[in-house]
Amino acid sequence: MKLYENLLTQSGFIHKDDLHYPFDERGLQFGDGVYEVIRIYQGNYYLLTEHVERLIRSAKAIKLTLPYSEDQLYKQLNELLIKNKVTSDAKVYLQVTRGSAPRDHVFPGVSANFYAYVQDLPRPTTRLQEGVGVITQEDVRWHNCYIKSLNLLPNVLAKQEAKENGCFEAILHRDQTVTECSSSNAYIVKDGKIFTHPETNNILHGCVRSRVKKLAKQNGILLEETPFTLEQLNDADEVFLSSSTAEVMPIVAINQSLVNNGKPGKITRLLQTAYEQDARIKKTIF
Repeated sequence: MKLYENLLTQSGFIHKDDLHYPFDERGLQFGDGVYEVIRIYQGNYYLLTEHVERLIRSAKAIKLTLPYSEDQLYKQLNELLIKNKVTSDAKVYLQVTRGSAPRDHVFPGVSANFYAYVQDLPRPTTRLQEGVGVITQEDVRWHNCYIKSLNLLPNVLAKQEAKENGCFEAILHRDQTVTECSSSNAYIVKDGKIFTHPETNNILHGCVRSRVKKLAKQNGILLEETPFTLEQLNDADEVFLSSSTAEVMPIVAINQSLVNNGKPGKITRLLQTAYEQDARIKKTIF
């Protein structure tokens, strides 16, 4: 994927080849930071406000002071697209850490390190049309998953396990209750109603998740935020996931067992179409 040349840092814009952090960067040594991935369609941000507000919440939750005010952040992120002349489908990866200082668990009292860059990201049209397979795994992460933290090793291991089994994602569960996926939120459809885990500390409060709730309501679909079990997952009429990079993605197989005869369901398709309309994406596959 193409990486655009101009990066935004705590000191302003620099060329990507000029970004260097010292070995005692706390993001490297402790995972002491937070991040966001913001979707861009045809050169325009999608759900930018939701992402910025979540970044602020995550930073506050770990007592991290951002180097930009909220207004400055909006201005700089928009300037990032202008400087890179972004007109295609892409993403912005944005990361803030507690800074660079001699290694010590205690906060060092230095300024934060910040960077954001743009990378091309075509839509996953084939997977959106055909659906994907997933596996299920025990959720062994910490109990503050609502913070979009850099501490992602359990997520990475779950995603890798899914890949090694020929699947797109891993659906996680705690004591048989489904929480979310390794990098997305999870949903089931039963008897025309959508179910998804409520916004507790055990899941990331996804920006696309919040928009799925809105789109469901606009289209007269009942969505209930209530926990569901692995048994209910395997008995669902439809299953799908959502994230900024995967959009509204149909799940057509779980642990190699077909969902809805291996085809995306009617409600999932309706939400996919509503998502395209909401993001003002040119209709491509639905």
